[in-house]
Amino acid sequence: MLGGGGLVAANVYATASESGQTQAGQVLASGAATIDCPDVGSQLTAVPDEAKAEVDKELALLDKQIAEAYQRLQQSTQAIQQDGAFAENSIMNPLKDKRAATIERIAIAVDRVGDRPQGLEPFAACILRASGNQGEQGGDGQNGDQGGEDQQQDGDNQDNQGQDGQNQGEGQDNGQGQGDEQGDQQGGNGGQGGNGPVAADFVDIKSVQPNVQSASKQGNASRGTFSTACGVNANGLFNSDNVIVAPGVTNGAHHFHDYVGNQDNNAFASDQDLANGDTSCENKGDKSSYFWPVIRLQNGAQEQDAGSPGGGIEGNAGEIVTPKQVTMTFVGNPQSKVTEMPKLLRIITGDAKAFVNGNANANASWSCTGFEDRQLKDKYPLCPQGSDVVRTFKFQSCWDGNNIDSANHRTHVAFADANGVCGNGFKAIPQLVQRIVYDIDAPSLNDGGRTTPLFAVDSFPEQLHKPVTDHGDFINVFDEDLMGEMVDCINGGRKCDAADGAGDGDDGGGAGEEPGNSPSPTPENPPGGNNGDDDPADNGNGNGNGGENTPSPTPTPTAPSGGNNQDEEPADNGAENTEKPSADSTQAPNPADGEDKGNGEAVPKTESSPSAVQSDEAAATGGGDDNDLGGAVPGPEPSSASVLEPQATSGGLADTGTQLWPAAAGALLLLAGFVLLRRINSRQT
Repeated sequence: MLGGGGLVAANVYATASESGQTQAGQVLASGAATIDCPDVGSQLTAVPDEAKAEVDKELALLDKQIAEAYQRLQQSTQAIQQDGAFAENSIMNPLKDKRAATIERIAIAVDRVGDRPQGLEPFAACILRASGNQGEQGGDGQNGDQGGEDQQQDGDNQDNQGQDGQNQGEGQDNGQGQGDEQGDQQGGNGGQGGNGPVAADFVDIKSVQPNVQSASKQGNASRGTFSTACGVNANGLFNSDNVIVAPGVTNGAHHFHDYVGNQDNNAFASDQDLANGDTSCENKGDKSSYFWPVIRLQNGAQEQDAGSPGGGIEGNAGEIVTPKQVTMTFVGNPQSKVTEMPKLLRIITGDAKAFVNGNANANASWSCTGFEDRQLKDKYPLCPQGSDVVRTFKFQSCWDGNNIDSANHRTHVAFADANGVCGNGFKAIPQLVQRIVYDIDAPSLNDGGRTTPLFAVDSFPEQLHKPVTDHGDFINVFDEDLMGEMVDCINGGRKCDAADGAGDGDDGGGAGEEPGNSPSPTPENPPGGNNGDDDPADNGNGNGNGGENTPSPTPTPTAPSGGNNQDEEPADNGAENTEKPSADSTQAPNPADGEDKGNGEAVPKTESSPSAVQSDEAAATGGGDDNDLGGAVPGPEPSSASVLEPQATSGGLADTGTQLWPAAAGALLLLAGFVLLRRINSRQT
């Protein structure tokens, strides 16, 4: 009886476990999972100057470890199908060990010259989470990495620059042949890089309700504007570095950036290099560096980085799109005058890791010309014929008065509160509002972008090219005299252009008006839409400070209601219901991004722009409160388990019968035991 019962229990448990592993393996093997690691950099609010260089390199190494683990996850389809525990044992556990060693080195580096940071150890563990891309598989796009040969050519044997020897070379296998189907890679798994985008990442802009609001200006408001023209990166200055977040580390961003302004920005650029560099700006007194992730068409094109880290090797593949127009406008504060930015001030807006980190610091804004009173946070827009794609970045406009950077690249600057007030003693500075326009046809979603290719922003590989990860970077290298002229112009209520001389702008009557192009009507201009804003000053209602190093996710609603997170005046930080940042806080309010400028020249698009997926329509419209992202949240929040829960079922009745025959034999033994026991008892009586 005991043997039979044990056989039943063991077989049922083993079958259930195998089924669960198979289901989880199916999700993993389909490419519908990503790696979610808590962000260590956001926890380091104070790092001594003597330790910063070493800490920055170790933080960059953490990103490299995640990227390599994600690549291995993509390349291990067959192994995961054969062994449901493969991902945990061969990818996640080694990743945890490496992260633990790196985090310990960070703590030691800080401890040498200051107080050892506490509480970092739990940040070593990562989880596998569903990507939200289930059901998008199919076609020829699965696992199609452009330039995929030798994707893991460096493997993990170069990890930690020789310091973490364990699991060396674990990324070597399955690295070949990933790019054999480059011609047909726009298929259902999304994008030729194999890690997105997917059709569900897009929404028809016409289905989005107007969600941009403006904040009122008070009597002492600084109402002027100051614009600087620095080109569209027509000369093709790109790299996958980030001198703010990962100075001295090649490929610190793991995705390509467009650069305008300063022409000497790379991972190794010193402050002196930036100060002495050339500039693409019309006014040579502006040597500031403006950079952002490139947009690519998923059309199979081989770009210069097709076989390189940061490019095709990490899933950033396809034709890089040069912007049609880039405008940079500095605006004032709705409550007070502004003060000059310090030289070499660094600001990052948005969160490059928002898909796994959550929305707290996300600050993406996507729209279409003629529809810019409708801003999207976590969807790419499908623009109608005659309308162009628009990205808008609004940067923090409050400064702590002391620091040009901070350990987590966020606590030295912040967004103003709902009324435009800079809290905690921070000072109002000119706010950079950056608008980038692209001539991109609406992709054909019904065939996975085969007719008209999908487009996507470059991202860290595990972020799957989600639009919510969009972000912008700025380093102030304005000549001090020109910065002074900017402040005088803004505080004086004038509209100035750096190319013409800061003091030569419109006086008086033009105060507070948006410089640049107001939109011409488009054939499908929405009724009731504000397509040209009066002042690019208001940061509408959000709840995150920008930064590429962001905190671990906080719970967010799974079905947001849209929300009034944008406004018509990109400089008034109208972040309602947000918490003012403190000097030692790692989070600051996130402005809603919405600039209602349209582009003056409408370029014809495809005749039949596809409609958005219906489920997206509800998520992107409606009222909502002021603390959401104005659209659907980026994706499911991570679970507490280290391996994602089963997402699919498999097998039929026959399959189940073949797996449970030992349980049936055990049941017979159990019954035979009962019969034998009864006979023994009857004889004894």
